[in-house]
Amino acid sequence: MKTFLKPLSAREERECLERLREGDQEARRLLIEHNMRLVAHVVKKYQNTDYETEDLLSVGTIGLIKAVNTFKMDRGPRLATYAAKCVENEILMLLRSHKKYAREVSLYDPIGVDKDGESVSLVDVIEMDNKDTLEELILDQDIRELYGAFQTCLKPTEQQVIRMRYGLFGSREYTQREIAGALGISRSYVSRIEKKAVEKLRMGMECFV
Repeated sequence: MKTFLKPLSAREERECLERLREGDQEARRLLIEHNMRLVAHVVKKYQNTDYETEDLLSVGTIGLIKAVNTFKMDRGPRLATYAAKCVENEILMLLRSHKKYAREVSLYDPIGVDKDGESVSLVDVIEMDNKDTLEELILDQDIRELYGAFQTCLKPTEQQVIRMRYGLFGSREYTQREIAGALGISRSYVSRIEKKAVEKLRMGMECFV
């Protein structure tokens, strides 16, 4: 696992939080960067899962960003205590969603054959006069396939940008400028990553099996 910056002292953390409250984005960046060691510590608990460490770090970083964005100094505990819960919650949401989608049955999975020997799927046997129900089921299937493509086709950085940009896995939606500030890259670079990732999702939903 990569080496991260040392945590801020209590005094340095409070100074950064006070600066952030005044809108100082550099202070926000420092709070995120100096708490990445905490994210790595939480990730170690979940290394024996289906996800690579880099993917878990990416998801955990979202939780850290949420913590920095919402932490209030008057709550009592230090940021690290609050952030650890946010990081773990974000990872658990990912793991729960993975289990949910993994055990779902596809509408298009074959369930048998008709009298002519043709394959029949679930969607074929749904009552066609109940079009609203059918459309809802197909939409749900499309969403699950999209999440599957998200996990399979996108690189960790692309996942992080798309997750933040579109509020996936329970996250709020972030602007390109906010994402750029959080990741320490330019807004135009975020835009390029987003555009490329969206195109990969559009063209690559067949990656999901």
